[in-house]
Amino acid sequence: VQLVESGGGLVQAGGSLRLSCAASGSISSDDVMNWYRQAPGKQREWVAVITGDGRATSYADSVKGRFTISRVNANNTLYLQMNSLKPEDTAVYYCTATTSSRTYWGPGTQVTVSS
Repeated sequence: VQLVESGGGLVQAGGSLRLSCAASGSISSDDVMNWYRQAPGKQREWVAVITGDGRATSYADSVKGRFTISRVNANNTLYLQMNSLKPEDTAVYYCTATTSSRTYWGPGTQVTVSS
């Protein structure tokens, strides 16, 4: 399984970005997927989760109401729509996929929000 994030970049506070995570290999529609982030000097933080069928989602309090996780299983792609971005959202964002055997991580994509 390989995961590759994209869509990161530099945005002003209040702006929006849409992250994508392209999955290849043995990913199925049963596999739960997550977004995590890690800011400089801080521990990695869980951001959001989505079930295999996309019907259930959950968010960290820090992003609830601003971020939306979604997936298109036909394309093996996970998304994170980020609106009303804040400087404190600056971090490297990672997607993960949990299969029956293990959890896979992508290399991450940098998001920088300027004030």
